[in-house]
Amino acid sequence: MAEEAKKQISYLPTDGLSYDPSEAKYWDEDALDEEVERVFEVCHGCRMCFKYCDSFPILFGAIDEKYDGDVAKLTPLDKQRVMDACFQCKLCEVQCPYTPRDGHEFQLDFPKLVHRYDAIRHRKREHPHKLRLKLLEDPDRASAMARASFGLANVMNRVGIHRWFMEKLVGIDRRKLLPGFARTTFEAWAEGAGLMKDGVGGEAVIFQTCYVQGNDPQIGMDTVEVLEKNSVDFRCEKGLECCGMPAWESGHLELLREKARVNLDRLMPHVEAGAKVLALNPTCSMMLRREYPELLEGQDRERAKKLAEAVADPSEFLWALREEPRFNTDFKSSPGDRVAYHAPCHLRAQGIGFKGRDLIRKIPGVVPSTVMECCGHDGTHAMTVEGFEYSIRVGQKAFDGMKEADAEIWATDCPLAAIQFQQHAGVKPMHPMSILARAYREDGFAAPKALSPGGSSEGGSE
Repeated sequence: MAEEAKKQISYLPTDGLSYDPSEAKYWDEDALDEEVERVFEVCHGCRMCFKYCDSFPILFGAIDEKYDGDVAKLTPLDKQRVMDACFQCKLCEVQCPYTPRDGHEFQLDFPKLVHRYDAIRHRKREHPHKLRLKLLEDPDRASAMARASFGLANVMNRVGIHRWFMEKLVGIDRRKLLPGFARTTFEAWAEGAGLMKDGVGGEAVIFQTCYVQGNDPQIGMDTVEVLEKNSVDFRCEKGLECCGMPAWESGHLELLREKARVNLDRLMPHVEAGAKVLALNPTCSMMLRREYPELLEGQDRERAKKLAEAVADPSEFLWALREEPRFNTDFKSSPGDRVAYHAPCHLRAQGIGFKGRDLIRKIPGVVPSTVMECCGHDGTHAMTVEGFEYSIRVGQKAFDGMKEADAEIWATDCPLAAIQFQQHAGVKPMHPMSILARAYREDGFAAPKALSPGGSSEGGSE
């Protein structure tokens, strides 16, 4: 019997191309399948992204070893395995030469294709980990519940038997170091500090993000200190919610849109008055800047486009002030000569450079070394049973790179990356805003060097 001829698949977009959930064909499974087959054919022929996550080795292995190079023979289970291995680091989109961002005719965006796949699966209620999704998709709810426990949630997250039950019932790996919950939110602190000013105005409004709000308000406090040191007229705003990325990781578009609408209602008056929106986590700035304008609908989409133009990373905002007389370089202490800086994937995806690292360079004598590898945490991925060990393997090059820098202080803009390094490399990096805030203080660093009045660093430790 003659072997069946291999199907010829065009690299050009099919009629099923859609990255816009407001289009009917976005939700058409047959249309999606046509695009999946087409994209897999392009990736199979290119292979530039083999090193980022397991999606591509799984894809290439199946095509080469099981189907003799024929993408059309991939089964639904083969495709699901490829999709499930993507943890949305976005680095393949950064590397890919065929993207809509580059204006290429192939219009290929692999992470958005995975989001579309997950959104359809979520709408069909077919996701295998429904209880875990309910727990992880809304950090605002989880944080509120933890505060209502009066610290019990933090205690229980360190109790072995409780973590064992969480793993068996929910699918959160018992070995994962989880972020603690703060007793006082950033918003409550800001209100007590008189930063919730009436009305709008000023140069900037802080979007503290759900992590800074509920888990680590100190990053927000340090950002406030740095902005004040540089004479920035800023505001804090009540009632901001999670950016929606944890919901969108599982394809829960409706929850993302609910949270986005609340944030637009709170932030747009500031934007209309000319303020920048300073998002303190690169995942959240990416969501506001790149995802909201494409995922929302109707009037919310139009508002999101205006919001996106106003979004900035706090280091990006401060870097733009460096030629102004108010830009403050009166640093009183130093983190030491060497700082190891990790560049978060979602900051790289925005293409705005690494201004946090550049600001650290302004501290006299400090020479940061940069590590560009993915740390492997990527949202809630590293917390899951199937993602925990996978995340360690993905992040190993980043762990090794930071260690090789031989630095006393580590830095990263991503607070979840900081937890990943803390657990698997033994050092918890600081946010660049926290390093700058400490550098403005006489006793900002416990061991590394103080600065002399002339700006040079003095040897010795306390």
